[in-house]
Amino acid sequence: MTTTARVPILAGSDAETVAVKAIAERWGLPSETTDNDVFQLWLTNGVLALHWLQSPQKMSPLVVDFHQGKAAYRAQHTQLKNEAIAKAVGVTEQFKPSVVDGTAGLGRDAFVLAGLGCNMQLIERHPVVAALLDNGLHRAQKEYDFIGDTCQRMQLIGTDNLFTGSGYTQEPDVIYLDPMYPKTGKQKAQVKKDMQMFQQLVGSDEDANTLLEPAIALAKYRVVVKRPNSAPFLAVREPNSQIKSKKHRFDVYIKRGFHESAN
Repeated sequence: MTTTARVPILAGSDAETVAVKAIAERWGLPSETTDNDVFQLWLTNGVLALHWLQSPQKMSPLVVDFHQGKAAYRAQHTQLKNEAIAKAVGVTEQFKPSVVDGTAGLGRDAFVLAGLGCNMQLIERHPVVAALLDNGLHRAQKEYDFIGDTCQRMQLIGTDNLFTGSGYTQEPDVIYLDPMYPKTGKQKAQVKKDMQMFQQLVGSDEDANTLLEPAIALAKYRVVVKRPNSAPFLAVREPNSQIKSKKHRFDVYIKRGFHESAN
């Protein structure tokens, strides 16, 4: 992972000072601004938003909102047979594996798997992204609807659990990884504005190859790695199988079949 940029968190009103202090303490974020800030987090009316102060174009703040956009539509209209990620992870009508998403990001893939019935434990290594994701989950979980019920199956457990091996609420059947891949000259399509901000903040996961070994050690049955179709195997390790979609592939590293004994 690239070096984490300094991003302060600020309160939109005096009433939210206590909440801002709690968020700052949990994720190790500063609360003082500087003239060199590229990004700032603002908590306003309970909503945490990332502002890109030096954006090359006017951009709306980045907020994790599971009730809005394509993520919400996809979660509510997902069909098991049409989701390559579900096939790779091993989701069936009868079996819903417990999954640890070791690179949760904005929670979009985890949201799909939770919508299909999987219990999800989320790890996000970037503290600013983790704070945004945690805020989005807590807001969604308060709603009594499909989105709220889905987000109840998503729990953000920390930033470094994959390496410490601690903090899990249940043994993971599957570890899912989707590390940020460096941009290449072949990528001509313009990414959506929210992902532009995300990429600018996070950069590429330069240490992505170090994720595979602890993931394989932790997973009970398999590890699934999402990669661009042109990308090399993670840690130069060939998977047991692959599931391909239009833009990505899912490399599957199998330790044992889902119904095999661990002994």
